[in-house]
Amino acid sequence: MASTIVEIPQEVLETFARSDRYHNSFLLHPDEGLEHASKRIAENGLPNISVSASQGKFLKLMVLAIGAKRVLELGTLGGYSTICMSQGLPEDGELITLEISEVRAKLARENLARAGIHNATVVVGDAKETLAGLPTEKPFDLVFIDADKESYPNYFLEAKRLVRKHGVIIVDNVVRSGQVADENLTHDCSRCEAIRTLLRMMKEDKEVEATTIPLANVKGYDGFLYAVKL
Repeated sequence: MASTIVEIPQEVLETFARSDRYHNSFLLHPDEGLEHASKRIAENGLPNISVSASQGKFLKLMVLAIGAKRVLELGTLGGYSTICMSQGLPEDGELITLEISEVRAKLARENLARAGIHNATVVVGDAKETLAGLPTEKPFDLVFIDADKESYPNYFLEAKRLVRKHGVIIVDNVVRSGQVADENLTHDCSRCEAIRTLLRMMKEDKEVEATTIPLANVKGYDGFLYAVKL
């Protein structure tokens, strides 16, 4: 069967971006550390896949709302989302972020230092191996997954193992312009199919409650999965 996904018209995407910028003009305050991180990420040729400014603020607010003291992030890139979540942690809080690229990790550490973040540790290596070596004795309050999509099912299982009861797991980029919902789609199929696999897993999972939050902003149309461990 042919794909049922219709490409989003440019004027609709512009409306998403205009609305996002309008709300941000009231709700986001200038942040030199985040602005510097965004600039350095672009200057170093990293892909434009950091969370949006409004989603970054949401992550910070989530850390604050649940009183998180330990946060785990999968996929550091240049450290933009790392800065956002670290800003929500208390003085004695801790964030561990996993990144496979030493080059990206170096840039992230520089951006974190420039932003005055001292409670975040960038760990370089294959996330699957690093996760398998993390103990459950000190559970995390929140896990943010924003790494290679093909590994999302595995990452989620590890996150569930490592997060505390009633802890939060956020999985980014699970809508992908509506492509995930079209099982006839062949483009980008490995990423979309991994997300579909995750959704099928979660349908039968009695250990979590979850929902998907769609996003329409300067990044286009996407969304994240929000889960709570029971």
